[in-house]
Amino acid sequence: MQHSHVKGPESRLAIYAALAGNLAIAATKFAAALWSGSGAMLGEAIHSTIDTGNQLLLLYGLHRASKPPDQRHPFGYGMEFYFWAFIVALLIFALGGVLTIYEGIARLGNSTTFVDPWINYVVLGSAFVFESLSLRVAWKEAWQKHPASNLWRAIMNSKDPGIFTVLLEDSSALMGLILAAAGFSLALLLDDPLYDSLASIAIGVLLIGTAAVLAGETRSLLIGESAGKSVVRHVRETVEADVRVQDINEVLTMHLGPRDILVAISVDFQDDLPASEIEDAIEEITADLQKQIPEIKRLFLRPVRRQAPLLPAVQKSA
Repeated sequence: MQHSHVKGPESRLAIYAALAGNLAIAATKFAAALWSGSGAMLGEAIHSTIDTGNQLLLLYGLHRASKPPDQRHPFGYGMEFYFWAFIVALLIFALGGVLTIYEGIARLGNSTTFVDPWINYVVLGSAFVFESLSLRVAWKEAWQKHPASNLWRAIMNSKDPGIFTVLLEDSSALMGLILAAAGFSLALLLDDPLYDSLASIAIGVLLIGTAAVLAGETRSLLIGESAGKSVVRHVRETVEADVRVQDINEVLTMHLGPRDILVAISVDFQDDLPASEIEDAIEEITADLQKQIPEIKRLFLRPVRRQAPLLPAVQKSA
């Protein structure tokens, strides 16, 4: 079974697409919010501004993660990308969710007269199109790497914070736009700005939920997450298929970066295999696996003896 892989950092294209869209959308939303006086639109503007900053942090994380290994960090800097993605989650929570909720609460009870409300609908509609295009790019990148039946499974399967962060941000952005449009429309129809403020609060709650999911995913990667089940299964099947292998004790894997997997295998070779042939087998198995799965940057294969089965306990007669 040959694995297909995306060349280069798979998340870079998705991040650039999200950055370009969020930068333009944030400026437009702020202008519309200041002009119309909509709190929900201001919440959306804050949302897009945070997303723009997040893309810049992710790009910086990619740059840091590309540094070559050195004496202090012999396994490289790939996991630093996970650190910056965790910082992004904190920013979404603190600056996005909390600030948006505060803005919505501050406007409760205020009488607001909306100016040229149609501007908000133009901006929200345009933002929906741009966010959808950005989400499509991220979804395509994620699906090429980890084919999934739905968006949530793609987020859970991806080991690349650049991919699942953009997927989460764009998804929450689309839901936020719907909330903003609904709140603003109710405020206009019922002539009550309360609904506009409530929409702002709802957007803040949505952002906090997004931050919680993102923090959970990056935390798991930071503390050492294994490779996907398909990769582990393929490694085991490839080693077991070698005629020189008698048994496998364990296969341990860990992501040191989105495209950097560490693999450690304990192998029981055939008993009559000379030491020189065991060395050849280790080299050939290693080369074969790294050719099939280029993400395996380091593979440690340790020959071990098969553990003897435990003897049943002998019951002493009285």
